[in-house]
Amino acid sequence: MAARKLISLLDLKAEEIEEIFVLAERIKAAPEKFCDALAGKTLGLVFQKPSTRTRVSFQVGMRELGGLALYLAARDLQLGRGESVSDTSRVLSRYLDAAVLRSGDHGQMVQFAQSAAIPVVNGLSNLLHPCEIVADLFTLRERRGDLSGLRLAFLGEGNNISHTLLQAGARLGIAVTVVCPEGFEPAAEILSEAREAGANSGAKLEVTNDLGAVDGADVVYTDVWPEEAQDRERTFMPYQVNGKLMARAAPNAIFMHCMPARRGEEVTSEVLDGPASIALDKAANLLPVQKAVLLHLMRD
Repeated sequence: MAARKLISLLDLKAEEIEEIFVLAERIKAAPEKFCDALAGKTLGLVFQKPSTRTRVSFQVGMRELGGLALYLAARDLQLGRGESVSDTSRVLSRYLDAAVLRSGDHGQMVQFAQSAAIPVVNGLSNLLHPCEIVADLFTLRERRGDLSGLRLAFLGEGNNISHTLLQAGARLGIAVTVVCPEGFEPAAEILSEAREAGANSGAKLEVTNDLGAVDGADVVYTDVWPEEAQDRERTFMPYQVNGKLMARAAPNAIFMHCMPARRGEEVTSEVLDGPASIALDKAANLLPVQKAVLLHLMRD
């Protein structure tokens, strides 16, 4: 049987996402019951990009499951000296029981996963960020229960977060609208794939430049603005999530941010630290969710 992979959220069926949610709930409620769940197993964290939350949650999570996590910065591997991704993947498969990759190149992520004989987890690529969104959904589920039918508005650009939110909408029947400046829309192939995957879930997946999409939304989500954008502040400032914009959302709407945040740019401190925000709760939930993902993929 081929090793299990989580490169895209579409690698999981809706029922598998639910299984991860239930397992994360159990782990969060009684972590001591899982202290030997991955005893004797070794996880490699192959990171080409820096990280706070993803690295720490996987590293601590693996230790609390009884296993060992090795942090493998790309510059310290032969990858940094020209070894092919496939060769590195095949060699690491002989040493490790699973690997988490964090890479700026989604193509390399796919190549590594295809060559690996072990479970591989996407800890972030330039295209997708599935574990982050699973933790978002888990936290939202804690607050709202059933996720189907919720309206989520993402403000920013077509990036790995908004791409994966579209996939989440497809799988779980969430109405997701990406609200972005003209020229910063999600990748057309991601939107098309998500719409096809969500054809039977009732999900409404939209992209617009119109801030009116925030009106009545149950969830407002944002992420940092792209560094490379010309006139970045002038282009994106109308899409800043502040008190005035949150007032347009539904009563008791939830605010989400994957963090790190740049206060005063994509979001104001008033919102990020306000009662609607679940950003820090979600960051904490990365720990039980990453544990649940590992157990789901590494089960015998």
